[in-house]
Amino acid sequence: MNIEDLREYCLSFKGVSESMPFGEDTLVFKVMDKMFALTNLKGDLSINLKCDPEKAIEIREKFPSVQPGYHMNKKHWNTVHVDGSVDDDMLRDWIIQSYNLVVESFSKKQKTELDNL
Repeated sequence: MNIEDLREYCLSFKGVSESMPFGEDTLVFKVMDKMFALTNLKGDLSINLKCDPEKAIEIREKFPSVQPGYHMNKKHWNTVHVDGSVDDDMLRDWIIQSYNLVVESFSKKQKTELDNL
């Protein structure tokens, strides 16, 4: 997966926007203003994804290219170095899980707003 594929996939979900609040080197994806993924635009490609804390540890133990979230809450975020060691389908699944974790945290009103988009 390359940056263009990653961007296109993240933007395909309902209510997602992109921005660069941390500077021109970091692209952030949000669902209704709540971050679910961020990626670097310079250097080797990596993506930070929100993750269930128990799954986060399990994934890190299984995949050397997955580490605690860089500059993030290490309990809830993983950094995935996109180096080919994790196949694209699994990476897409982790992105969906990250998106869903954020949506699950929404209030009933926010969920209704998202459904109506």
